[in-house]
Amino acid sequence: MERAEAYSFSAALSGVFLLSCLLFAAINRRQRGPYMDEVFHVPQAQAYCQGRFLQWDPMITTLPGLYLVSVGVVKPTAWLFGWTGSVVCSAGMLRFINLLFTAGNFYLLYLLLLKIHQKSKAVSGFQRILSTLTLAMFPTLYFFTFLYYTDPGSVFFTLFAYLMCLYGNHKTSALLGFCGFMFRQTNIVWTVFCAGNVVAEKLNEAWKTELQKKKDEKISSRKGSFPDLFRILQFLIKYLILPKNLVTLAALTWPYIILVTVFFGFVFINGGIVVGDRSSHEASLHFPQLFYFLSFTVFFSFPHLLTPTKIRKFFLSLQKHPVWYSLIAVISLFLIWKFTYVHKYLLADNRHYTFYVWRKIFQRHELVKYVLVPVYMFAGWSFVDTLKSKSIFWILMYFACLLAVTVPQKLLEFRYFILPFLIYRLNIPFPSLYRQLLELAFYIAVNAVTFYIFLNKTFRWPNSDEVQRFMW
Repeated sequence: MERAEAYSFSAALSGVFLLSCLLFAAINRRQRGPYMDEVFHVPQAQAYCQGRFLQWDPMITTLPGLYLVSVGVVKPTAWLFGWTGSVVCSAGMLRFINLLFTAGNFYLLYLLLLKIHQKSKAVSGFQRILSTLTLAMFPTLYFFTFLYYTDPGSVFFTLFAYLMCLYGNHKTSALLGFCGFMFRQTNIVWTVFCAGNVVAEKLNEAWKTELQKKKDEKISSRKGSFPDLFRILQFLIKYLILPKNLVTLAALTWPYIILVTVFFGFVFINGGIVVGDRSSHEASLHFPQLFYFLSFTVFFSFPHLLTPTKIRKFFLSLQKHPVWYSLIAVISLFLIWKFTYVHKYLLADNRHYTFYVWRKIFQRHELVKYVLVPVYMFAGWSFVDTLKSKSIFWILMYFACLLAVTVPQKLLEFRYFILPFLIYRLNIPFPSLYRQLLELAFYIAVNAVTFYIFLNKTFRWPNSDEVQRFMW
């Protein structure tokens, strides 16, 4: 890192942390007690603070990573400063843990952008810092900086594991992946993603060798075409049935294999992936979740995905492959028809934005969910188009992980989209400076509106005296 870039990075990180501290103080003044899921998380962490590690709230569905880290930070800090009484492990003190995670996420995002795009000589230090600032302010994640939720810590350990994977420190990556798993069980998918990075790299090397042997067939000139996918699948099958190749891949990814084995052992002993209350977290084949994620991504990345050039290219692609797109449309309609689920929380809790998205869009008419298929198709095409700089094996691996982390979720919840979105956004090419600034301005505007509504547009339910607030 050059000196000017180092100073700029430090200034950006300090500025974000200072702004976050001011927002943190404002939110804690208005909402002193636990809110929403904090009513489960805060008492559980306080029980751990008091040494009651066998006490467990059956309504909590995640493992105790957040509470263990909180105790590990708060208790020594309290001893160092001589704090006693209710201030130790208070809601405000516990929330501050996520403020620290957010600072860590800022640094990790920068290091990941530096590593992933290290070969891109045209990217300036200013652009890297601007992209880091933008992703650190990503609205769905940034909001939970100020509440005692698992999201900032979950993102921190997963991004850290990804960074170590890219640097080839796979044992450290697997250990950090375990920490991420302790925050949220579905993070095991991103451990598989880290292993998949290694596998995709080896497959890409073998594929290039294969192309070199068949230069006369000019396979590479049709990169990304539909017929070429069949050749790639044939190559994958041929490569993976050879024991020698499997042994090589296992030798490279053994730390991740151990962690995945531990995960399956946990699932077997626990009787499922969810701890605590399972009645509201049943796994399902909710394929439209992929469509919701793609729409979510287009919304938050519109400066990159929703451009006149991309729309024009999409229509040209439609004209070139009408049969394939017709088949995709039919499959999409079938998946929406047979696999759309509406979770009871989505219809009952009017504090979440998803409640209003569902009511204002999907509940307007029974046909709306089908009419949106062309939008989903454009979103999917644009999404893949921005990843074309990655190898086909990386794209296939990423989509496998994306399906694994979204489709089993019955509840439409924007928090579930944070990690797949960040990993996608980290891996697309740097856009123009104008588009980066537009994206950052959009995120700041969304955050400003979100925090204003949360703090000022309160309401009460008829059967409760508690103040309710709108949130992601």
